[in-house]
Amino acid sequence: MKIKIFILIILTTLSQYIFSQSSPTFGPEKKVTINGLTFDAMEPFISSDGNTLFFNSLNSGGNTNLYYATKINDTTFTYVGLVGGTYDSSPNHLDGVASIDSLNNFIWTSLRGYPSPMENLHRGVYSAGNVSNITRVYGNFNIYNFNYPFGWLIMDAAINYQGNLLYFCNAKFDFSNTTCVGVPCESKIGVAQKINDSTFNKLTTSDAIFSNINDTINYIVYAPQVTKDGLELYYTRLQKNTFNTEICVSVRNNIADTFSLPIVIHSNLGFVPEAASPTTDKQKIYYHQKDGTGIFHIYLRYRTGTTGINEHTNTENIKVYPNPTNTILNVVLPNLTEHFTIYVYSSLGQELYKTTNNTSIDISNFTNGIYFLTVKLYGRNWTTKIVKE
Repeated sequence: MKIKIFILIILTTLSQYIFSQSSPTFGPEKKVTINGLTFDAMEPFISSDGNTLFFNSLNSGGNTNLYYATKINDTTFTYVGLVGGTYDSSPNHLDGVASIDSLNNFIWTSLRGYPSPMENLHRGVYSAGNVSNITRVYGNFNIYNFNYPFGWLIMDAAINYQGNLLYFCNAKFDFSNTTCVGVPCESKIGVAQKINDSTFNKLTTSDAIFSNINDTINYIVYAPQVTKDGLELYYTRLQKNTFNTEICVSVRNNIADTFSLPIVIHSNLGFVPEAASPTTDKQKIYYHQKDGTGIFHIYLRYRTGTTGINEHTNTENIKVYPNPTNTILNVVLPNLTEHFTIYVYSSLGQELYKTTNNTSIDISNFTNGIYFLTVKLYGRNWTTKIVKE
């Protein structure tokens, strides 16, 4: 009996700990103007002081370069030009996905020379529009496996504010696989710790930290960036065999924790939103997306608050019953005339169900287990645990 009580206490405490996390919410998007820019802008990174916006040109084959712009206000920047030192003059080159820490260590991906050597992540020291002391980034976070027509590379990476952690995406490309032409066939996000300026080694806890993020069966995950405190992870996921990208956020209570199940911040079918970059104060995110003409632009959203991933959040307004159930799950909303969206996610964060007009959900085809139901209403998300038995 004592053992059972002890286990119950542990489970209760763990449940409260897991569901004490809060996810940020954001207001409507605002298009960013970059004065003097006449081409696509993708993969934004906002500097720690908020005054410099780094980005690359169109990343879809051909020549991709790194550029920067200086701030006039939150939604207006002035285009300056190429980031000096990063330019590759070889045909069909790719230089992109910039990031910079508070000490001006500059990280970016480049395919120059790939696959010999295979380290395609580069670093240098940034100052006044130029990068110097350039080297490749070494370490066991690289996957040294190239056997044409497939190979691994670092598709995206971002150094944290302090400069001691590197968040990266290992991506496998297979040019013989017709189901993933132009995109990775597999990807995983991880984190590596700094050994020296040009070497990072993968944390032994990396796979556990991203266990709620890396779903290699259903999604391609990429473009990781974290907030200054390391408690919020922004990344993009692509549903396999589709062109439906989603900008997601996952949270944790401290930097040793596993990141939570993701919440979708933004999805816009056909317009390819990707690569959210949070500001140091966590009050804004910048990301890229196509406009109506097919050109990629940078967009901005302001943070509006947080919403708890908690079974008891706003239960006086939203009710879910019966729970557990093996057939129909009913969702009671405070105002059916207000636009709503209901999602059901697996325990790994995979979206299994979505509706904008139905509050009775048939989960009879789900396997028995724990799921998460999210209601998006009034611009906020409420999430609760549901059980199929």
